[in-house]
Amino acid sequence: MKPMNSATDTTVQPEPAGRPAVTPRGAARTGRSGPGRPRVGRSGWIAFVLLTAPMLIGLGIFKYVAIGWSFLLSLSDARGTISLGHWVGLDNYQTLLSDQTFRDSLLNILLFTAFIVPVTFAASFGLALLVHRIRRGRALLRTTFLIPTAVSYVAASLLWKMCLFNGLPTGIANMIGGWFGAEPVPWLQSTSPPLYWIVLVTLRLWLQVGFYMVLFLAGLQAIPKELYEAAALDGASGRRLLTGITLPMLRNTSVAVLMLLFIAAFQAFDEFYNLFNSGLSGTGTAPVQTPLVHLYNTAMGSQNYGLGSAGAFVLTALIVGVTLIQGRFTGFGRSGE
Repeated sequence: MKPMNSATDTTVQPEPAGRPAVTPRGAARTGRSGPGRPRVGRSGWIAFVLLTAPMLIGLGIFKYVAIGWSFLLSLSDARGTISLGHWVGLDNYQTLLSDQTFRDSLLNILLFTAFIVPVTFAASFGLALLVHRIRRGRALLRTTFLIPTAVSYVAASLLWKMCLFNGLPTGIANMIGGWFGAEPVPWLQSTSPPLYWIVLVTLRLWLQVGFYMVLFLAGLQAIPKELYEAAALDGASGRRLLTGITLPMLRNTSVAVLMLLFIAAFQAFDEFYNLFNSGLSGTGTAPVQTPLVHLYNTAMGSQNYGLGSAGAFVLTALIVGVTLIQGRFTGFGRSGE
């Protein structure tokens, strides 16, 4: 074989040891200050500040400053004014916790939470399983169940109050009952038995089930199909698949849904206020009140902003405590979960 001429040899010779590599003139620079870290110039920082400053300023003023001011109001006797002045310390908290009406509202919200959370969880999970098994029309069903979540609680409450359960013979609920020979029922005024709970529960279910169904549906679609195929080869089917694969794989989704349901239940206000409202302070004669409704009447009706602010922090502490307890028992947020 004839050796290759050195003038035409295209083999790249290695650089001598200790000699730095020379960057060709005109080559583009990477603009990195370190391995894998892009260099941020002054113009980049200026753009970052200009874009985030309005949001940070608004968040600080309308959220954190407002929270701090509300806490200071809870320590003062603020009647008819939101200015700080006569300090009373923890007297507002003591007065609020000794108020029988406020304690009754706490009991009402605990009972409401104990019922609405498992019912909404079961209904959402069941609907997600049904929609997930459907091959055709899944998108249509998912959208149909999700549409009520776009309706405001105020509009839905008025719809339930004026059309479905208005207590008149022409109301939808009484009309359906009349087909089976039932007499018209004043749903919102009946306290023995408390039929107004049917109105509250059905309204909350209609508004929330679709949203949590979508969360469960996303979790179901993320489960690998190979797990079901392998279990089917071992003879598993039906309930064994549900308890052995579906529920364990949906553990994180289930814990998140439960946490959201608890928080939403303790924050119930719109449906309770609008269903029983007959004016600015007309909810005082409502058959059932939640803590937020009671605090709204205290702050806006009685103009006692100090007592209302104290109640807001009591309710916040209750929600945070329940959330932490739930996270403790369910292991939500632990590494490896």
